[in-house]
Amino acid sequence: MKSAHVLVRDGFLYRMTTRDGGGLNPEVNFSRLLLNMIICRLCPTHHVFFSAGPSAVIRACADGGANALYKCMGNSRDRFIPDFISGDFDSIEKAVEEYYKEKGSDFIKTPDQDHTDFTKALQLLLQRARDHNTKIDMVVTLGGLSGRFDQILASVNTLYHARPLTNLPVYVIHGSSLICLLREGKSTIRVDKDLQGSWCGLIPVGEPCHHVTTSGLKWNLSDAQLKFGTLVSTSNKMDESGVVTVETDAPLVWTMEVPGLK
Repeated sequence: MKSAHVLVRDGFLYRMTTRDGGGLNPEVNFSRLLLNMIICRLCPTHHVFFSAGPSAVIRACADGGANALYKCMGNSRDRFIPDFISGDFDSIEKAVEEYYKEKGSDFIKTPDQDHTDFTKALQLLLQRARDHNTKIDMVVTLGGLSGRFDQILASVNTLYHARPLTNLPVYVIHGSSLICLLREGKSTIRVDKDLQGSWCGLIPVGEPCHHVTTSGLKWNLSDAQLKFGTLVSTSNKMDESGVVTVETDAPLVWTMEVPGLK
């Protein structure tokens, strides 16, 4: 099986920020995508997500995500202007639409009802990167993991849609939760000890994983089957090493707590 690597330390939470926590790491090329969500206040992770700087090579919003961006940024809206906003535009507010049009954001209508705004925005983002020969190391998405259960599952489904589209890691963060999809083979997850949360999990969505072996967890698996109706690994914990390996014969959702970037 092909070996894959999801490096949460070296691939996102660590590499995305500078070592002193002062902002975004300019050596990492990532794209930021904001989904429709309600933000009452910004946690430290959200502050890093919206920080100004050249690191976010492509910035995008999916329809109503522009409303959340507009409201939460307040007087600092100029710090994060989306390159494009996509969707069927049934959620975006008129004042928000006018503001970002004036600031130069492209508006791309995507009326296709067979895919969610998240999936369509991700497709556009990846196509934009190809068209402009833009190097991207990862896609970081904010939102999509709260509220309606069917919409949460739709966000998870988009990670599966992304598999034939790109080999890039796609991270989804909402509040203190992060999810990403581990592909078949062996994945290595490295998390800086200061960023380790109190829980993590491995969720077999859509199909069972018949052979899963892990290391670096409090409760490790040895050639175990993960399947709804039998065993699903939730409320697990990382050990003190900060390194987790997961070997699986089918796609597997990795989830973990992100307590906040310091």
